[in-house]
Amino acid sequence: MFDIHRVEVEWGGRPLVLETGKIARQADGAVMATYGETKVLATVVSAKQPKPGQDFFPLTVNYQEKAFAAGKIPGGYFKREGRPSEHETLTSRLIDRPIRPLFADGYKNETQVVITVLSHDMENAPDILAMVASSAALTLSGVPFMGPIGGARVGFINGEYVLNPLVDDMPESSLDLVVAGTADAVLMVESEAKELDEDTMLGAVMFGHRGFQPVIDAIIKLAEAAAKEPREFTMPDHSSLYEQIKGMAADELKAAYAITAKTERKNAVDAVKAKVVETLITNGGDAAPEATVLGDQFKKLEAAIVRGAILDTGSRIDGRDLSTVRAISSEVGILPRAHGSALFTRGETQALAVATLGTGEDEQFVDALEGTYKSHFMLHYNFPPYSVGEAGRMGSPGRREIGHGKLAWRAINPMLPAHHDFPYTLRVVSEVTESNGSSSMATVCGTSLALMDAGVPLKAPVAGIAMGLIKEGDRFAVLSDILGDEDHLGDMDFKVAGSANGITSLQMDIKIQGITEEIMKVALGQAKDGRVHILGEMSKAITEARSELGEHAPRIEVMKIPVDKIREVIGSGGKVIREIVEKTGAKVNIEDDGTVKIASADGKAIKAAVNWINSIAAEPEVGMIYEGTVVKCVDFGAFVNFFGAKDGLVHISQLAPRKVAKVTDVVKEGDKVWVKLMGFDERGKVRLSMKVVDQDTGKEIEKEED
Repeated sequence: MFDIHRVEVEWGGRPLVLETGKIARQADGAVMATYGETKVLATVVSAKQPKPGQDFFPLTVNYQEKAFAAGKIPGGYFKREGRPSEHETLTSRLIDRPIRPLFADGYKNETQVVITVLSHDMENAPDILAMVASSAALTLSGVPFMGPIGGARVGFINGEYVLNPLVDDMPESSLDLVVAGTADAVLMVESEAKELDEDTMLGAVMFGHRGFQPVIDAIIKLAEAAAKEPREFTMPDHSSLYEQIKGMAADELKAAYAITAKTERKNAVDAVKAKVVETLITNGGDAAPEATVLGDQFKKLEAAIVRGAILDTGSRIDGRDLSTVRAISSEVGILPRAHGSALFTRGETQALAVATLGTGEDEQFVDALEGTYKSHFMLHYNFPPYSVGEAGRMGSPGRREIGHGKLAWRAINPMLPAHHDFPYTLRVVSEVTESNGSSSMATVCGTSLALMDAGVPLKAPVAGIAMGLIKEGDRFAVLSDILGDEDHLGDMDFKVAGSANGITSLQMDIKIQGITEEIMKVALGQAKDGRVHILGEMSKAITEARSELGEHAPRIEVMKIPVDKIREVIGSGGKVIREIVEKTGAKVNIEDDGTVKIASADGKAIKAAVNWINSIAAEPEVGMIYEGTVVKCVDFGAFVNFFGAKDGLVHISQLAPRKVAKVTDVVKEGDKVWVKLMGFDERGKVRLSMKVVDQDTGKEIEKEED
């Protein structure tokens, strides 16, 4: 019934199994991948024909985690998986980026890759396995995919690189790097690091590249036994149309790309294209080419002109040389009510970053396969259409916005203070108000400035820079601080962020079939120079965190109470803690270990809440003097409420330094008095004294010498 093919290989100290032929047999390609007890199913389906007029490659990657994979039932009312989580979206992008450049040029059939996590053993992360399974399914499918690719995660623990570290090992690692590529070259890198130097990062990339070679060999072995016949696909020959467009438009395009201002340059390029369209399509009659084909060939000519000028002359679209960074302007404190704000402008790219400080109540709960956890740092990136001078749909964030926000998050996160030292929840929103190249790196710079403006004690300021690549044969040029056009027409998008001491985040996407170690080394070195320059420009606005929080930011005080007192502070049904919050105006958050965080913008409210909680949770100390209230008078003394809800007896003999005939001669109910805690009797009852305390000053009366 089943024609099963299976390959097993030892990888990173655990067996990796790739199997096909049993599940999802109607898909063009399907592979079940197993690593430890983590299992994912990857399927590929590609349409037999492209849609008429399709002018782009419609590839969709959908990574999905099923709750049953971890033995869980989804939360929420409907009890089923809903919209993709941020992690699922980021993993979909992680897989899309290295496979997209390997489809044959001109292939525009709708293609969908679906990866489903079926089992998670809580030791082996499913994202890398999903990438491997996707590569295997594509290789078996028969679609024109120039793979396979491999992928691996690299950790850096105790000064050693670790291939595919276990989930529990990652907190000990100063690096979380994912690398993907072919047998010969690297295609994609995504990482978060704790200020590692360029050589260490490059070493990690190459370690990972060597580490996934057995995976590529295993996929090839499986394909030799189970791959479908390759689809017939021939790249259409449009060379004659290209030469025709070149003859008509090359000189005018060169002149258009000599204009340094983005909007003027775009208008000039659009005018040249409109002229070509009018000549070849509008007036072309029966011989007119398809609009999509003409668009492809026109873009090809644009690329040839821009790339040729850079390689031949070293001069770029806006007149800069290869390593110069555009002019930078940094401002902080521009929004009066925000806790922290910054406007970072680099050339024609601009980000408005706003930082907000919150309390434990503002932490984000994340429901993941590994379990529910709380996040106290959020970074949200928004890219409105006006930032590129366009009108467009406004809605929920797309994959690109989520991905760019996470990249900036990875750059900043290693530099945040420890949460127990700075117990605030942090949210930064980056509104990209202008864009012409690397708004994600502008977001990194703006976020660093805004957090320092808010008084968040970053370990060091952080900056980011985007590098580009133009490669033709053996010739190549690495570009610092790329423009949007250089990104679209170039071969690489290489983003590096970090402090002056080292790299905190690195992301690389290659549009050709990989780059070499030599190119990466040049790019990293050039990026370091650019990053240090940007940090210098940022320092003109602010060099370190402000010594005090903003006027409108909440203050948080942390205290500790005994665990067995938590119930008393909360009260039955939360009655006591609600009363504390309502009457003091402070927010109170109590953790299971007895840590209490009290937050308010008003210092008096914090002090009142602290005193109230202390009165409930703390124990009075023998020998200490307290101010109390007389709550009851009896023949043998007065009962005084002196410590929260605690009462004690002042015996009639302890009311005053003289003999007292009647208690009410000295005190009455409601009087404020000073008492000293003398101790406890044999039954544990509190013994208080008034006569040893000066009732005017609250100071203990010193005994006279004999």
